[in-house]
Amino acid sequence: MKTFFTGCLTALCFSGIAQVKSDSTKKLNEVVIRPYFSAQPLIRSTGAIGVLDQTTLDKQPAGSFVSAINTISGVRMEERSPGSYRLSIRGSLLRSPFGIRNVKIYFDDFPLTDAGGNSYLNALDVSAASGIQVLKGPHSSIFGANSGGVILIQPRGSQPDSTALSLNLEGGSYGAFREGLSLNQQFNKYSLNITQAYQRSDGYRDHSAMDRKYFQTLHKWDYTKNAALKALLFYSDLHYNTPGGLTPAEYLQNPKLSRPAAGPSKSAIEQQAGIYSKTLYGGLSHNWQLSDRFKHIVSIFSSYTDFKNPFISNYEKRKEFTLGLRTFLEYEKKLTQANWKFDLGIESMETRSDISNYDNNKGLTAALKASDKLKAASSFAFAHLSIDVRQKWLFELSASANLYQYAYQSIAPVAIAERKNSFDTQFMPRAALSYLIGTQFSVRTSISKGYSAPSLAEIRASNNVINVDLQPEYGWNYEAGLRYQALNNRLLIDVTAFYYNLKNAIVRRLDQNDAGYFINAGGTKQPGLESTVSFWPIPTRTSGAVRGLQLRNTYTLSRFKFDNYIDKTNNFSGNALTGVPKTMLVSSADIQLPNQVYIFLQHSFTSQIPLNDANTAYAKKYHILQAKISWKNLRIGRTPAELFTGADNILNQRYSLGNDLNAFNDRYYNAAAKRTFYAGLLLRLNHL
Repeated sequence: MKTFFTGCLTALCFSGIAQVKSDSTKKLNEVVIRPYFSAQPLIRSTGAIGVLDQTTLDKQPAGSFVSAINTISGVRMEERSPGSYRLSIRGSLLRSPFGIRNVKIYFDDFPLTDAGGNSYLNALDVSAASGIQVLKGPHSSIFGANSGGVILIQPRGSQPDSTALSLNLEGGSYGAFREGLSLNQQFNKYSLNITQAYQRSDGYRDHSAMDRKYFQTLHKWDYTKNAALKALLFYSDLHYNTPGGLTPAEYLQNPKLSRPAAGPSKSAIEQQAGIYSKTLYGGLSHNWQLSDRFKHIVSIFSSYTDFKNPFISNYEKRKEFTLGLRTFLEYEKKLTQANWKFDLGIESMETRSDISNYDNNKGLTAALKASDKLKAASSFAFAHLSIDVRQKWLFELSASANLYQYAYQSIAPVAIAERKNSFDTQFMPRAALSYLIGTQFSVRTSISKGYSAPSLAEIRASNNVINVDLQPEYGWNYEAGLRYQALNNRLLIDVTAFYYNLKNAIVRRLDQNDAGYFINAGGTKQPGLESTVSFWPIPTRTSGAVRGLQLRNTYTLSRFKFDNYIDKTNNFSGNALTGVPKTMLVSSADIQLPNQVYIFLQHSFTSQIPLNDANTAYAKKYHILQAKISWKNLRIGRTPAELFTGADNILNQRYSLGNDLNAFNDRYYNAAAKRTFYAGLLLRLNHL
């Protein structure tokens, strides 16, 4: 029955095309993106790009990015427990026991990913973002070291907003509560946004509570006709408990359990396992239009993170400081038959990490086990050439030279003087082409090289050993795609096929003490197919029982395999890539009714997931159904208001959203919440 629902909704997207009347002529806004320095229509993009605007984000549950980002084909985001994110683009989660690696993330003009290769995406509250663009596949040619892709996040306040002040209050199952406040003000040439948020939850599982306090401010000053300054600052104070993985027997008996004591190992509750992370991030950007043809942009940024992680076997403390710069010069020339742009720039940053591990005495630090100082330096120079011929052919050639090195110094248990390790300079090219046939149909192809050095958290993993033998992963990605946009932008079809051959893939292992470490596998072969179909059978209108209907479907096929992967006496060559479902399908319906009542329905299907490299254990396939109803045509006194309510996992599925891969003693499962409900109120003031 569940599969039938998926098929019906998918078929509806296509069958509805033939039912459109010829007099339905209302034109929707064209999707415009900014993937490579300048704006362009999505249909002309040379790459595979997923887009989430503010409207799309508002339809999803606001407590997490997971549901929204998973609507993008080829992207999988997980949440092992509230606040504990993992994310992959086209593949491997093997490198991420928690956190995000081999994906580069930018927050406005500033890299959120530090020089050590780590991205604290969970530091951001959902209300901090007004839009997200995901560039799928390696983009080391422009954005530096990444083998998965790039995520560009637009902060709140980066787009014009008529709402001067908004207040969002929301509560739900398992003690969930959210509060968000946003202020927008325009003073002649100066604009200001302040975003404040608080979120808490008791969690579905034992020992899975979380809370986050968040503050963000964005300032823009167009101080002259051709120059502007921008300043971004955010502070995040995040804490969440980590209940730990369950064995198959424990997961089937009671998925709400936290990890129990076993032999000499204490339980997650006894050890007060959790994450305490405080992050302060700031950036300053200057945009100067030197002339009609020249533009210069420079950004400086810095961050400081105080990170604590009491775990079952130890207590880790980290203090991390990052400082960096990104700048480029753009030259643009417009000719009769062609326009072209050339960008030349550099990005350089350094991250210093002081890491200490102690015995964990029931959530308190005890004897010092190890202490090290690490320093990562990441720099790359890049060039990008874009040639637009007759607004039909779009050629893009880009390349970067990547330099990466790290230094390490041991303080305890044995003092060792600082040593350095450098990787060879990597030349990372990308060549891409798109061709617009008429005004509605485009085809594209690209070839690019990906590169990702091991992160500091992989070089010094939880076994407290600095692994100087760990090497970067790299590979070539080949892809081709098409887009079709018709019926006044009411119909969009986007299909991409790709093949990624990754070498030296970095994979995680656990020792007999349940401590993690990383090795280089032989590689992976990753052929895949991604598609997105969006259609408005009923465009937005002012009359009728249904005032608008949008149907959307995304499909991901990942036939990823290990290639020439031998670990000790085990040969995993030809096995399915660990942690990657072969099929994902997301279908949704957005229904607009009179009096500004909106109903949003979404169904997600995920096929079975291999949990270890040997492919001897799999997580079962699952279906997730969610719904949200909102009523926007309300007023409290003179204040416009929106009332909304929603439900997640309506089918009450038992599933694990964030499996521990290659887990010791088969502790694979981190159970997600069963059926949940939420409701809230949004107040908006258009003038102060």
